[in-house]
Amino acid sequence: MAESSSLKKQNSVIEQVIIKNKYGEKLVGVLYKTSSKEVIILCHGLASKKECPVNLNLTDALTKEGISVFCFDFSGNGESEGTFEFGNYTKEADDLRSVVMYFSGRKRVIGGILGHGKGGNSALVYASKYHDVATVVSLSAHYYMDKGIEELLGKDYMSRIKEKGYLDFIGDEGTQYRVTEESLLERLGTDMHALCLSIAPDCRVFSVYGDASALMKDLFEFVKAIPNNKTCIVRDADHNFSNDQSGLVMMVMHIIQKLRLQKTNITHNFRAIFNFVKLYCSCQSAVYVFSRVIVYSFIHLNSSV
Repeated sequence: MAESSSLKKQNSVIEQVIIKNKYGEKLVGVLYKTSSKEVIILCHGLASKKECPVNLNLTDALTKEGISVFCFDFSGNGESEGTFEFGNYTKEADDLRSVVMYFSGRKRVIGGILGHGKGGNSALVYASKYHDVATVVSLSAHYYMDKGIEELLGKDYMSRIKEKGYLDFIGDEGTQYRVTEESLLERLGTDMHALCLSIAPDCRVFSVYGDASALMKDLFEFVKAIPNNKTCIVRDADHNFSNDQSGLVMMVMHIIQKLRLQKTNITHNFRAIFNFVKLYCSCQSAVYVFSRVIVYSFIHLNSSV
């Protein structure tokens, strides 16, 4: 079930879409609709929202190329219903499932799922659980799930959260977020290695990282764990690509354009093969008909003599 409203923008028609997830919570999203039936789903990171800088910059570039984009808030984030959780990668994958099923029901082709940070992890979890998306672009995803927690929650966070039951942190926009012990343990218990091994070999995964990111070791582990993975490095970029996102945009657009070119070549090759087979069958049919005429004529001639 979904609700929608539309508004025109320069490169696309913007349509607000509200989709219910399997838990009955409303997920609020925005479809940047072009003439293309193909849509790319963008997933925000931890304690963020659909209008994050990465999403906005990529949406602008993609729609200029005529590609439709859908950005949405995961449950518990932004305008969507639900409670914020520090872990819940499986639930975010379920949110993604609701989004994919919604657009599939509208006869749209999912061109790929692109996620940043936690959104990148959730996209990989989705690919490991559901094998219906051919392309995943993961930006700065975590392989080691304990990385970065101390910087966020402070030293001795485990003992403090066990004592108190929760810890709070302030997000980039000054919003306070609560991390429960259960949600923290869920994050720490997420085995990205096992999940990545479950990604289908025909699912193309592009791992995009900045060379100044603290997660380069994570990238190398993803390379070993994901069957069909290509590494993409953005120079002078950190975890959030905050210094200059033009490098990130150029890298992602290069990936998308390469995929589109491959699809075009496959389509052309298929058409060439189809036309050859069609011509061959036509020739074979003509030979068959001609041979039958000769045989019939010979029989008729002999019967007349």
